[in-house]
Amino acid sequence: MNSIKYSAVCAAAISLAALTGCSGMTTQDRNTAIGAGVGGVAGGVLTGGSTLGVVGGAAVGGVIGHEVSPKK
Repeated sequence: MNSIKYSAVCAAAISLAALTGCSGMTTQDRNTAIGAGVGGVAGGVLTGGSTLGVVGGAAVGGVIGHEVSPKK
């Protein structure tokens, strides 16, 4: 398995494991976590597994996920 696919599979598995233990999260918290996970995977894929790409993607995805459902 090449490093890009390995990184994507690892990030997806970690995100899934993290989200299963968070039943008390609000919708906004859950969207933030999902956005960070998806952004991290996307950043890793787009940059060929670069650490900076994964971290940057997670940060951007987390912000977008946070803003998807506005505070009530």
